Amino acid sequence: MRKLLEWGGIAAGVVLILFGIGAIVLAVQGKNTVQDELAKQQITGTPDMTPDAIKAEAKQAGLTDEQVNGYPTCSVAGEKVDTGSEARCFASYMNIHALEATGGQVYSQMPRYATADGKGTNDPNAASKGPSGRPLDNPARDIWVTETALSTALITSYMADQLGNFGLVVGIALLLAGVGFIILAASGALRASERPKGGAASAV
Repeated sequence: MRKLLEWGGIAAGVVLILFGIGAIVLAVQGKNTVQDELAKQQITGTPDMTPDAIKAEAKQAGLTDEQVNGYPTCSVAGEKVDTGSEARCFASYMNIHALEATGGQVYSQMPRYATADGKGTNDPNAASKGPSGRPLDNPARDIWVTETALSTALITSYMADQLGNFGLVVGIALLLAGVGFIILAASGALRASERPKGGAASAV
């Protein structure tokens, strides 16, 4: 029975090592996919994508700290965005650029319809009309639709990259656990084989 348990421990260790290798391979493949797909988009940070530059730009645009709700602490100015962390950083600057373009208003704060004075309105009767007579949508809202779609994609790539990192950690942990199982099981088998055949060892 002891022999069976020892060999079972070795088998469990081998299985853990195989799972660990599989987790590491999948994690590396996932991270490579994220980097390859980001590289295809040819995204490069603009010169204002540094913490100091974006703060000065936002203040010049009349944005308050409450409207920005936190400035980026990372920098991607002039850098090609091809990692998850860089994608997340780029998305945080996109948010501020969108606020600058809309005067500090987010999608839900902007009027639904366009007006001749550019201020917009929620009253369809006061809105500018198209050729069909229907009120025209506020074009400023499209800025947030585009920004949200792009930033969500960038943040999703960051999440995928982080999952790859998690997979690497789990894979390494499984490898170490498997090696530990094998060492413990093998050492038990060695001790059993070294015992005298006559029973318990004699006392010294």
